[in-house]
Parts: sequence; structure tokens; C-alpha cells
Amino acid sequence: MNCDCRYEDGPVDDVMVVDGFLFGGATTFYGVYECSVYGREFLSQVTLRLYYRQKLHKSGSHIWSHHGCKDMEGTKTELNIMSSVADGSQSPFVKVQWFCKNTQKKKSAIFSVNETMRDSSSSVILAEKKQNEKEVKLWGGRFEESVTDTVEKFSESISYDKALYKQDIKQSKAHATMLAKQGLMTASDRDAILRGLDEIEKCIEGGEFVWRTDREDVHMNIEAALTDLIGEPAKKLHTARSRNDQVVTDLRLWCRDAIDKILLCIKRLQVALVNLAKVNEGLIVPGYTHLQRAQPVLLQHLLLSYVEQLERDAGRLADCRSRLNFCPLGACALAGTGLPIDRFMTSDALGFTAPMRNSIDAVSDRDFVLEFLSANSIVAIHLSRLGEEWVLWASEEFGFLTPSDAVSTGSSIMPQKKNPDPMELVRGKSARVVGDLVTLLVLCKGLPQAYNRDLQEDKEPLFDSVKTIIGMLEVSTEFAQNITFNHERIQRALPAGHLDATTVADYLVNKACCVLPNSWFSNIPFRTSHDIVGRSVALCVSKKCELQDLSLDELKSLSPIFEQDVYEYLGVENSVRKFRSYGSTGSECVRDQLGYWSNKLEID
Repeated sequence: MNCDCRYEDGPVDDVMVVDGFLFGGATTFYGVYECSVYGREFLSQVTLRLYYRQKLHKSGSHIWSHHGCKDMEGTKTELNIMSSVADGSQSPFVKVQWFCKNTQKKKSAIFSVNETMRDSSSSVILAEKKQNEKEVKLWGGRFEESVTDTVEKFSESISYDKALYKQDIKQSKAHATMLAKQGLMTASDRDAILRGLDEIEKCIEGGEFVWRTDREDVHMNIEAALTDLIGEPAKKLHTARSRNDQVVTDLRLWCRDAIDKILLCIKRLQVALVNLAKVNEGLIVPGYTHLQRAQPVLLQHLLLSYVEQLERDAGRLADCRSRLNFCPLGACALAGTGLPIDRFMTSDALGFTAPMRNSIDAVSDRDFVLEFLSANSIVAIHLSRLGEEWVLWASEEFGFLTPSDAVSTGSSIMPQKKNPDPMELVRGKSARVVGDLVTLLVLCKGLPQAYNRDLQEDKEPLFDSVKTIIGMLEVSTEFAQNITFNHERIQRALPAGHLDATTVADYLVNKACCVLPNSWFSNIPFRTSHDIVGRSVALCVSKKCELQDLSLDELKSLSPIFEQDVYEYLGVENSVRKFRSYGSTGSECVRDQLGYWSNKLEID
């Protein structure tokens, strides 16, 4: 039997043995493989995978097809695969891979079977063969030595930028399609690349793809894997492309997708707040300034104020999305390319508005990430304020709301405790989001044009900001869906604080202008009415009563303008009914606001 064998994927210390049997006719081969692994790794952590090399009939290229895997069950594990190679003119190739799950190491053996095997059963034995040299970097042509392990570990970004794999594969497909159209690769090469990228994406999503730190980043991992899979055609993919424009294209695509997710989360929270407002119709709560009681407001009005703030947050994110939606791909390292590429084609294929006009600007700036994180920070501040209010209101001192058990936690030592922890964490995690923005601001402040490796550090604060803000929005939505406002407790608390004082001041201004137009009280300044009501409140404080408890004579002693109708303005219910300006807390105004948001958010 004649056999050609080679190992790939870097050195591991395990001794590995594979026994294989092939038999078949002139054009089709079937194989039953009995595979054994001996080594120093824990065998329970080892998965055995088998691939065979299949010809793509339309393109003439080859691709590795995954035909099964099995966890090791001891020092010898059988993996039975029935595979076929349709084109008898090609020698079949088989790849067996050992993958250690706990160390993420992998090693593959590739062997080919020559023509002499076609008409007879034979045995193939692949024994231990160590590689002492590291895999050559895709950029390693001008280098004579490998980087040290310390530098390699320090420089890698695959531990976090693998989150960009979908965007990287998407833009690689668009780039390959454009290169083929422009005559920079053949249609068969393009088809092999597209199929290979599909296979890699499936492996990643199935958890079978091995991310390697020696391949540095998501781009090199996918490109090297594609080369392993389809061979020479993969080497054409990086034509007229640099990692500089590649990564920023991935990043813009990722940000675009992330903004869409955040916008959906914002809408869900808005819906939850509107629904909460609807089930608390007519409930009056104290409105606060300086955390001191100020004026009575409808709870619906207060809840809708957060809906308004979230709408502006959504607008900022949508504006950011429109500004970042321009395509850097084709800018290459910084100066563009002399090859006849079509940047408009790739831009359209990826859903961008247009290619970026300046290739240096395209690769060197991260202002779109700064803008995104700035918008996220404002969302976080709004959520933090909501969290602060609800944490206060859930306290025994306020007692205005009660969260359900589903969104509360207890104490490890105090059995009576019921804590609104989710909203405390919303308040606390806002610091992370703001910190992510500050990190990126400082990162970008001193960079000369164009690309600098510093920009590798843009991804972790970006990913953290997005993950955190989505979590904050989701938990705020669930909290809003699981709280009850304590109407009786709120109503008992309303009389204190002279919340109707400002309404009485408005009464005096309106009374003087409308009732006594020819008297010296005509057009009484608001500051005068403010002073009169202030003295009225001082009288209440001395008597330990509320404004509505003062007699008309007592009020007239402070100002002759007071009439019996003043009592229509006194008390929180009367006070709220008197608000009528656009956007105010008056019942009619709030009803209009609630109708507007119900329609806009499509709430039944």
C-alpha cells in the first residue's frame, strides 16, 4: 500500500495512532475507520473528528466535509463513517482530527490513498510525528523568526473579537463576490470560498470551531481555517483588502446590528411603562424637586416622562446608526488599491449607504464607536435615575411600590429583607457604561493618522457597553412588569407638604386679572402672589394644618383677593384638575399623552 501522510495544526505532546481500512471499486470508495488515541491528555476531554475531501463538481475545487465526531471513551475509540468520493479520477483524502476540549488543542493528520488502493483492501497506519516549528503567520513572509510566546499572548485579540465572526464572514462573502465580478478571481474560486465560509460558520455555531491564539484574531482564524478547508482559492480572498479596513467594516456591521437590538429593547421598556401607566389611571403622587415635596402629579405623567427620555435615547442611537452606515471596505491599509475593485458593489451588498470617501479616514477613526458609547451612556443615566427612584419608593420610608418576589432578592442574614436588587444593579451598572465611554475617549485621544494597533482595544469597551445596556434595559422592563403601586399608602402621604401651594398662587394671579380688573390688585405680579401664599403656608406650619384647613377669614387676613372659590383649588385632587397647559399633569393632557404613546408604540 502507498500512502502519503502529513500532520498539521501545531505541536501537541500526545502520541496518536490511527488505523484505517479502505475498500471499494474504481470510482467510489467506502471507508470504515477504527481510530485510537494514546496520550497524556485526559481522554474524556478528547473528541475525535473525521473529514473527507470532497470535490465541488461545478467549480472543480475541493472542500473538507465533516462526517462525524465522537468523544473518546478510553484509549481506543471506534468511529464508523460511510463516506464516498464521487469522482474516481481523484485520489481520496482523509483528515482525522483530535480536539482536546479543556485545553483547546487540536491536531490533524491528513493522508491520501494512491491508485494502488483502488482494487484492494489495505491498512493505513499513521504514527506519532511531532512538529517542532510554529505555524507560519499569514503575514510572515519577511520574517526570519517567530514572535515569542509572551508577545503572542499579549497581542492576541481572538479571546474577544471572535464575537465579530458573523460580520467577518458576511463581508468576506461580499468581497469575494466583488473580486469575481471584477475578474480578480474565477467564479469557481468564488464558489469554493463561499461554500467554505458557510462550512466555517456552521462549525462556529455548532461549537466545533477551534479558535487559535497563534492566529491572533478573528480575521486570521477564519482565513487560515478557510485555507485549510479549500486550499489555494482561499489565498485569493485577501486581494485588495487589509485587516485595517476589514476590522472596521466588521465593527460598523456589528454596531449596526447592536443598535437595532438596543432600539428594540428600548421600545419594550417604553411599552412596559405605558402599560404600567394605564393600570394606574387617576393615581396622584407627590412630585419632587430637590427630593422635597413640590407639586402633585399623576403617576401616569411621571411614568410617561421616562418614556419621553427613552424616545430621545432611541433618536440618538438611530442618528448614530445613520452616520456609521458607510462602508470602509476597499480602503485597504490606508491608501486604497490600484486593483480594479468596485467599492460601491460591496457597500450595496452589505447594506451600507455608500463607501467612505476618504481611505485614510475610513481605517483610522473610531468616532462612530465613541458616538455609540456616548448614546449608550445617556441611556444608562436615564435608567439609573429610574432605578434610583424605584429603589427609594420600595423602601419602608416611602412604601409607594412593592416589587413581586420574581424581581426581588433576600438577605443572607436578615430573614425579613426583600430587596429591589435588580434596580440597584441598574443604577450601579450605569457606571460601567460611562466607564467604557471614558476608556475609548482616552484610547483615541493621542493617535496620529492612520491606523494604530491601539485601536485593537476599542472592542472590549464596546462589547461591554452593549452587553451591559441591553441587560439594564431588559431587567428594567421585567421590573416594570412586576411591581405594584400602593395606592392607599400614597394617598395617606399626599396631604403633607402643601403640594397645592403653587396652584393657589396661580389662583391669585388669575383672580386679580379676571375678577378685579379695575382695582389696585389688577395684574398682580406672580411674585406678590408667591409672597401671599408663602405667608399662608407659614400660618399652616404654625397651626400644624394644611392650606385647605384654613378658614376663608384667615385667608382674607392675608389677602382680600381670596374668595370662597379658592377651595376649588385647594387639595391635591383639585390642584391636579387645574393644570391645563400643553404637556402638563392635568388629566386631559395626560390622557392625550397616553393616547399618543399607545398609538406610536402600537399598544392595544
